[in-house]
Amino acid sequence: MPTDCISYQNSGYFSSLMNDYLDQKEPTQSFYNRFPNLENFEAQIKEKKTNYTNENRAVLVSALQKQYSKISVSGLTQRNIDTLTNDNTFTVTTGHQLNLFSGPLYFLYKIISTINLTKELKAKYPSQNFVPIYWMATEDHDFDEINYFNFKGRKFRWNKESLGPVGRLSTEGLDDFFEVYSLELGSGKNAEAIKKIFKESYLNHSNLADATRFLANALFGEYGLVILDADNPDLKRTFIPYIKEELTLQTSHKKVLETIEKLKSYTIQVNPREINLFYMEDNLRERIIYENGMYTINNTKIEFSESEILAELENHPEKFSPNVIMRPLYQEVILPNLCYIGGGGEIAYWLELKSFFNAVNISFPILLLRNSVLLATEKQAKKADKLGLSWSDLFSKKDDLVNEKTKVLDDFSIDLSIQKDFLKNQFHYLHSLAQKTDKSFLGAVKAQETKQIKGLENLEKRLLKAQKRKHFEELERITDLQNELFPNKSLQERQTNFSEFYLENGNDLIQKLIDQLKPLNTKFEVIVF
Repeated sequence: MPTDCISYQNSGYFSSLMNDYLDQKEPTQSFYNRFPNLENFEAQIKEKKTNYTNENRAVLVSALQKQYSKISVSGLTQRNIDTLTNDNTFTVTTGHQLNLFSGPLYFLYKIISTINLTKELKAKYPSQNFVPIYWMATEDHDFDEINYFNFKGRKFRWNKESLGPVGRLSTEGLDDFFEVYSLELGSGKNAEAIKKIFKESYLNHSNLADATRFLANALFGEYGLVILDADNPDLKRTFIPYIKEELTLQTSHKKVLETIEKLKSYTIQVNPREINLFYMEDNLRERIIYENGMYTINNTKIEFSESEILAELENHPEKFSPNVIMRPLYQEVILPNLCYIGGGGEIAYWLELKSFFNAVNISFPILLLRNSVLLATEKQAKKADKLGLSWSDLFSKKDDLVNEKTKVLDDFSIDLSIQKDFLKNQFHYLHSLAQKTDKSFLGAVKAQETKQIKGLENLEKRLLKAQKRKHFEELERITDLQNELFPNKSLQERQTNFSEFYLENGNDLIQKLIDQLKPLNTKFEVIVF
C-alpha cells in the first residue's frame, strides 16, 4: 500500500494564511502569541497562571459539577473536573457546533487532537495537570448548518423550526428521523451499537445541548474529556466586565479592524460588528445595535438606554451572548486555557483577535491546527497500490491526476515541450535577424511564433485526449477510487459522518485514531482499516 504522506501546506486544502502560519513566516508572527510546540507551553503556563483567578476556577468547577450531575461520568473525567480546582491545572480546548449526531468526521479529530495533546503535555510537564475540554457551541442559532449529516452518500436532515440558541432546542420529532436512519443502518452488532447511542443521546434527552453532551461523553468519556456548556448564568457573570466594555467602548471592533488592515493580503475570515453581542432568550438570539443613543435588539421592538442595558446585564448576564468575535474571549476568561485547537477557518479568525486580547489584558492562547485524516480500507489501499497511485496523487485535483496518469500509462511522451523549446530557439534567431535587417518584420515573426506554438499545444491536447480514450477503463478506476476517498471532490472529513466507519469498525475506530494521531504533526494522516 502507499506509504507516503502529505503536508497540510502541500495538500491544496488550506488557505495561504494557514500555510504561512504553519511555516511560521514573518508576516504572520505578530498575530499569534506562541507557535504550537511543546517547549513553548512552558511560558504559556506561566503567563496563564498569572492571568486566571481562583474565583473563576471555583465558578467553572461548580458549573461543570451541575452539568454532569445527571449523566454517568467516567473516573478519568471526574478526576479531571476535580483537578480543575488546583491552580496547577490547565485546559486544552476545542469547540464545535451541535451538529446532529456529530456532523462530519472532523468532530472526532478535533476532540482526539485535544485529548492527545493533554497527554503529550503531561509527559513533558509532569508537575502540571492538563484537561481536555470540548466547548459546545450551544448559543449558535444557525440551525440549517447543523440539522443534518451525510451517511453513505445520502443526506439525513432533521426538518424543524428553530429561532433561538440551538442548545435549548427541543429534540421532539427526532424519533421519526431515527426510524428512517435506523433502516439505513441495517442490522449487526455495530449497527445496533450506533442505534443505541443515537437513541440514548437524542430520544432520551429533551434538548440538543443535553443530547450532544451525552453523545460526546459516550464516545470520549473514558479518555477523560470534559464537556462544557457555557450558556450558564454563573459563567456569564464572570464575563460581565468584558460585556460592559463591549457595550460602551466597542473595543473589539476597533482592535480587530486594525488587525484586518494588517492582514489585508490574505482572505479575511470574519469582520467585526460595532457591538459583537447578541441578546438571547429561549426563542430569540438577535444582534444588539447601538444607534441614536439607544441599544436596540435587531428584528424586535426591544430597546434599552445605556443605564437600562447595564442594569439588564447585571440582573440577567445569561441574556448576553457573544458572537464569533467575542466568544473566544469568553472562553479564555472562564477557562484556565493554554491552547485552542480548531480547523483552518477557525485558526484564521483567531489570528484576527490577538490585539483585542492584548487590549483587555487576557492571555492569548496557543493556536493549533487540528489533525486532518483520510480513512481508507485495506481494499482501497491495495487498489491504490495496484493502480500505481501514491496518497499524494489522490490528493491532486481530478483533471491533474487524470492528465498525469495518462502520461505515465503511455510508452511514449505526450509532452511536446522539447518541440516547443526547439521552435522558440528558431524564432529567437528570426527575432535577432529582424532586429538587424528590417524591424517591420518583428510583428510578423512574433505572430508566426505564437501561431506555431499554439498549433503544437493543440496537437498536445488532441494527443492527450486520444490517449485518455485509449486508457479509459484504467483512468475510470483511478477516478472512482478518488471519488470514494474524496466525496463531492472534498475532504472526506468534511463530508462523512463517523457512523459510516463505526458501522464497519465499531469501537476500534476511535481507539485507532487515539493511538495514531499526533496533534503537533502538520501532515495529513492516512489511516487504513
